[in-house]
Amino acid sequence: MTNQQQLTQAILTTTNHSRDSAGLTYIYPVISRRSGGLSIGVNLNTNNACNWRCVYCQVPDLIRGSAPKTDLGLLETELRGFLDDVLTGDFYRRFSVPAEQQTIRDIAISGNGEPTSSMEFDQVIGLIGSVVADYDLLGKIKLVLITNGSLIRREHVQKGLAHWGELGGEVWFKLDSATEAGSQYANGIHHTPTSVLRNMEIAARLCPTWLQTCLFAVDSQPPSVEECETYLAFLQHIQAQPIELCGVLLYGLARPSMQAEAPSLSALPSDWMQNFALKIQAIGLETRLSL
Repeated sequence: MTNQQQLTQAILTTTNHSRDSAGLTYIYPVISRRSGGLSIGVNLNTNNACNWRCVYCQVPDLIRGSAPKTDLGLLETELRGFLDDVLTGDFYRRFSVPAEQQTIRDIAISGNGEPTSSMEFDQVIGLIGSVVADYDLLGKIKLVLITNGSLIRREHVQKGLAHWGELGGEVWFKLDSATEAGSQYANGIHHTPTSVLRNMEIAARLCPTWLQTCLFAVDSQPPSVEECETYLAFLQHIQAQPIELCGVLLYGLARPSMQAEAPSLSALPSDWMQNFALKIQAIGLETRLSL
């Protein structure tokens, strides 16, 4: 059976981000609400392990840990086979993708945990770069790394980020809260604004970097005034530093959490999100809102 024949049939929607929809180990398709087309996901955390535990995470059976060893040969085979299926096969028909969304928008390294925890991370970057070049897609599609930024001081991670930047890629750096209590609740981690700022500076120096912030209601209540003011003050502090950010990607809950806190979480009203986006813009940062 060929790699293309192994791709299973499903209906892809903006709310179906199943890592198993294509029947592959590392590659999965997403019809992205933010990009308006096909996003090719790369999941290095096939063991559902992450060093963070975000309360809104849609990964079932999430555990604490790192990505397992990446089978680079299998990853390359899957990526090439998937691109063949999309570009010359009948992928869009089999997956019932609407005509207006039948275009590759990006390749996104994201998946079921923190991708930079893979010890082969820099090799993965090189592999993706080579495949994308072979298909004449460099500069024609976006290359995105979605990361919490916590492991960015590792040498092989910085090597990979530098190469990602050379390929024209960008980083989406998670920042859901600027308070220690907020980070503990939202992400299940202890970190200080100082450490976040240091990691952010490294990311922005190596590769174009966006902040990615998820906001949501807890027990029907929006983030507190203190949370909002501290977050905005932190952005102002960033603006005063020699850190060049592309802007802020602000988004809310679109799919149900698979974590124990799920019953307490809900999407914020669109007018609340729009007003908060305006406050970020007033600081001088480009803000892209996804509801």
